[in-house]
Amino acid sequence: MKSAFHEKGQPKSRVQHYGRTAVVATVSAVLGTTSLLAVPAANAAVPTFPDNVVVFPDRDFVTIEGYQDYVGQTATVEVRRPGVGIVGSAKSVVAAGDVAFEINHPGGVCWGAGTGLNVTPDILPGDNVSITFAGTEAGTTTVQDAFVTSDSTLEGNTLTVRGHVGSGVNTSQMEQRIVEPALKDTPVGRRDVRAAPGELAQEDGYQSRLQFGLDGPDTFTATYIFADRATAEIAGDAGGERAMSWQVEDADANRQGLTIAEFGELGGPGMGGCPNGPLQSGPAGPTSIIAAKVSGDVKVNWTPAQAVPGTPAITGYRVTAVAKTVSGSEQVESGVRISNPKASSTIIRGLKADEEYDVYVTSVSSVGETFPASHAIPAEDTDAPTVTATPNGGTFPTAQKVTLTASEAASDIYYTLDGTDPVSGGVNAPHALLYTDPIDVARTSTVTFAAIDPSGNVSENGNVTFTITDDPVPAAPVFTAAPKAGQGTAEVSWAAPDAGAPGLTIDGYSVQAYTADGVAFGAPRTVAGTVTTLVYDGLNGDTAYQFTVRATNINGTGPESAKSEPVTVQGALVANAGPDQTVARGTSATAVTLDGTGSTATGATYLWEQVLTGPTDPDKVTLDAGTTLKPTFSLPVYRTPMTNKPLTFKLTVTAGGSTRTDEVKVTPVPDRVTIGLAQWKTGDLRIGGTSNVVGGTITVRVGGPTGRILGTAPVTAAVAPETGGVYSLRLRNAAAGTTNPGSVWIESTVGGTAGPTTVANR
Repeated sequence: MKSAFHEKGQPKSRVQHYGRTAVVATVSAVLGTTSLLAVPAANAAVPTFPDNVVVFPDRDFVTIEGYQDYVGQTATVEVRRPGVGIVGSAKSVVAAGDVAFEINHPGGVCWGAGTGLNVTPDILPGDNVSITFAGTEAGTTTVQDAFVTSDSTLEGNTLTVRGHVGSGVNTSQMEQRIVEPALKDTPVGRRDVRAAPGELAQEDGYQSRLQFGLDGPDTFTATYIFADRATAEIAGDAGGERAMSWQVEDADANRQGLTIAEFGELGGPGMGGCPNGPLQSGPAGPTSIIAAKVSGDVKVNWTPAQAVPGTPAITGYRVTAVAKTVSGSEQVESGVRISNPKASSTIIRGLKADEEYDVYVTSVSSVGETFPASHAIPAEDTDAPTVTATPNGGTFPTAQKVTLTASEAASDIYYTLDGTDPVSGGVNAPHALLYTDPIDVARTSTVTFAAIDPSGNVSENGNVTFTITDDPVPAAPVFTAAPKAGQGTAEVSWAAPDAGAPGLTIDGYSVQAYTADGVAFGAPRTVAGTVTTLVYDGLNGDTAYQFTVRATNINGTGPESAKSEPVTVQGALVANAGPDQTVARGTSATAVTLDGTGSTATGATYLWEQVLTGPTDPDKVTLDAGTTLKPTFSLPVYRTPMTNKPLTFKLTVTAGGSTRTDEVKVTPVPDRVTIGLAQWKTGDLRIGGTSNVVGGTITVRVGGPTGRILGTAPVTAAVAPETGGVYSLRLRNAAAGTTNPGSVWIESTVGGTAGPTTVANR
């Protein structure tokens, strides 16, 4: 099928206007059955049709298209830079329509919305822009390394655009484009001109092609030869030349993982109120600031700041005490500058004991200081802190890491390993160690510790003794799958962990069940060391359980694994509605069979019901033999207001006065349809496009997805060597109307929908 980007009509998706010129954002691509070409560097899932993540790196702008299965849900978009991390993020609610939402563009949300990462990322080639819902990824676009490097040059009727293309870009999946609405009134007859790889192509009013390597490695050259000088000048004056590159193109020529680089556009905030870019923002400030008065000094503690990824490194801090007494218009200010970015405390000395002060701490980087500064008010404190140790001593077969925690934030904890006091006379002893990270205890030792809070109060000494037998035990196993429920049983499986040391073997495993309240259920069950699965029996039916497993070697039992996913064990009465199904819609009604054969078979009755949204649910179907284990229904041909949302069916099993229920989802799979041609002139309206299924019927509507029907057209087989189907609707005279209908939507009897698409004037 021919790409809509090479039709004279409008592209498959809407046209967005951004100032004097316009940017064309394509509709997404779907992963078809033909071979796909993708950027080698992309290792995340590229969005699939009709969804897309479109990135405009020069303007740090992202458009989220499609995702209509998530309307009303909150999506998280993150910009990840390899080797750096997340450099930008935002949350937004998916809206109905082709554009789900936009980031950093009028009408959309700012970067940082809902995430607190208040910086507009400087999006660069190689960045990964992902969309997730409730932590589950729904698509990632890798920003392509292709962009225009200079304004176009005009010689005679020939216009040349030059640019850069990185080695990781698939050059067969590139296009250079100049967008200028004034071109519609020239022999071009449309709002843009385009250059694609290959031989010189003839278009209305011009010829064009895109070549690579003419100006050296990693370069591209787009050449346009116009039929007349006036048209060439209009294109040359357009500005904003762009390079378009995409990761995947399917059999329908939809373009996925699209990057649109626009020459001359500025990055940073795309609308008022959005945060600055990484080089315009002051550094992140320190947190958890505590200021304590100690005689004539103020001791200040804080948690060191973390630079926002992509921003200049934090080089240090400025700490200032400002007297509250005002003399005329002046206040006394004292402070220190610290050049250590990991510093977490300082003392401002020489202050008046009878004066009150405000304390301010700012981070410092090459772009300035935190604004506003983080603020603290010094306070008197006479309460001594306490310190706890985790683990709190004991006998262990291997080395331990000991965590010390003070009850008061910003307290300094000191410790020794020889039994001596870590604090003497209110200060740390010379041989004491300052606690900064968990302590490694590799041999039998006693850890003695005490804390000094910011006001100088000292805790009592604490000590914990560790006996390290140095007998390695196995590591904690990891479950390989969710437990499988049976009747009063659950089957659990895990992977064999490290046995503890070379030459050791695992002798066996013990599996412990836990109820939903976290209480152990009975004694652990054991299996031999070569066995990594267990059917845990004797469980209570209709009850949820989680499991842990430990491995044992000759030295003893290793640590407990993390808990498995929860599983609800079947009781004496079982309702099993079978696995969820996906069913392709057909050109006629499609028969579907539900399967409850995993349910109780003896002395039971069955009732299947469709779970509806209400009495007028447009997706209601009629169940045949709904009181048997395997009822059927017909999935009808698609017709508005029907949807392609999953159909939910509930099975109720009754026996001996008890009932159990289970649900199953049947998800219709529609055809993929496009609008490749949408043109109007007085007395003549043409709508055409494609479907991947032959034999359906396309309905064309105006005024919205449920609006007035303009007409219908059958989907017939495409002419070889093209695959799939095509349709065409042409209305003449009065049927075409006396005005352009504006936008059109289509639906297929096989379930596919598309639109809105703007109807172009001819």
